[in-house]
Amino acid sequence: MVQYMSTNFDVVVIGGGPGGYVHAIKAAQLGLKVAVVEKRPALGGTCLNVGCIPSKALLSASHEFHKANHEFETLGIRISGAKVDLPKMQKFKDDVVGSNTKGIDFLFRKNKIEWIKGAGSIKSAGVISVDGQDINAKYIVIATGSQSIDIPNVPVDEKQIVSSTGALCLEKIPSSMIVIGGGYIGLEMGAVWSRLGAKVTVIEYLDRILPGMDSEVSREMQKILTKQGMEFILGTKVTGAKAEKKSVSLNVESAAGGNAQTLGAEIVLVAVGRKAYTDGLGLDAVGVKRNERGQIIVDETFETNIEGIYAIGDVIPGPMLAHKAEEEGVVLAEMFAGQSGHINYDLIPGVVYTAPEAASIGKTEDQLKKDGINYKIGKFPFMANGRARSMNAIDGFVKIITDAKTDKVLGAHIIGAEAGTLIHEIAVLMEFGGSSEDLARTCHAHPTLNETVKEAALAAHSLPLHI
Repeated sequence: MVQYMSTNFDVVVIGGGPGGYVHAIKAAQLGLKVAVVEKRPALGGTCLNVGCIPSKALLSASHEFHKANHEFETLGIRISGAKVDLPKMQKFKDDVVGSNTKGIDFLFRKNKIEWIKGAGSIKSAGVISVDGQDINAKYIVIATGSQSIDIPNVPVDEKQIVSSTGALCLEKIPSSMIVIGGGYIGLEMGAVWSRLGAKVTVIEYLDRILPGMDSEVSREMQKILTKQGMEFILGTKVTGAKAEKKSVSLNVESAAGGNAQTLGAEIVLVAVGRKAYTDGLGLDAVGVKRNERGQIIVDETFETNIEGIYAIGDVIPGPMLAHKAEEEGVVLAEMFAGQSGHINYDLIPGVVYTAPEAASIGKTEDQLKKDGINYKIGKFPFMANGRARSMNAIDGFVKIITDAKTDKVLGAHIIGAEAGTLIHEIAVLMEFGGSSEDLARTCHAHPTLNETVKEAALAAHSLPLHI
């Protein structure tokens, strides 16, 4: 049996992903004695090991390859026969993951957080069992994240039919790939393999991709990705799959029923969403309540129905985003330390890391229409921005939505180069209840992509200057 430095803590976190490790660091900084139970061989959870970080490494590398073959000549750079060294690209990805996870190791040592290596389950309020040894805590925090959702009759083997995890580790570039699901993960991983040479087709059950984003952004994204070579089959469901020697055959039909057909590809990626991971935690035995989707039910302080047991991140309702989990982790640590934490769930940005990127915060136009709110829209295209033209990055636009009476910014939606960075000045503005006039009257350096944001704000408040 492993002997730990201590078996008594103020806080024990089950799960070392973004929510869990950030909570642990903040709680330790606030003077609490903290341990994290994590069964993976490396800290960081899905995000750092098989999610956000490795996928961005492959997205960045594949984007550079695509630019070398399709964009450099426009800039006056001639490269003859750029080729992919996939093993080296995968090594780059693995090195990025390794450096990030080692960074968390360092932060744990710096903040005197004990990493208890193993699978933890809750015996009772205040007691966690790890490989047969009891660990005591005043507060137990469940931060075990989420896992990929399976589709009936589509068996994932991580070889021919893969989840997002398997899609990160392909040993060769497939000739063709079918992606089931047109959300963030499906589009990002589809884009990676499309840029590297695969013929990628996206099948989406709904009538548009990126269903959670503003519909205008969704339409523009589909148009741009189609121009890049990806194909889309919308309003369609997959009813079965069979892996054969060198390909996978999919049975599909209209989401409304009928019109069945068979499609084939070398690799199939299942990316239809994620679900809370609560396996083996002993929740039923101790009586922790969950909703119909298997998510843990918590109150405004993140406490479950069992006193002393808390939960944050993907295991509770809300967007399954690493930064949402991190914010919850910080707020909960502050509450444990007697402080008053704060998180604004209406202002959590979402980003799709395709090329171009798409980013969103606040209300979409679709939501405002449904709610009957009177609004104004300001839009500005990247093609009218000097910096975007100098970068050969003219696809997309910035869209800012304001209250028609007060001019308060209600939402912002960007598709274009560095959208994931640009969205954050609007996030700060909205956090402080700012208006489009506030943003329009803020001096922006020239030439920058951020001027697209200022011009969209001008368009919402009065008139843009450069169109």
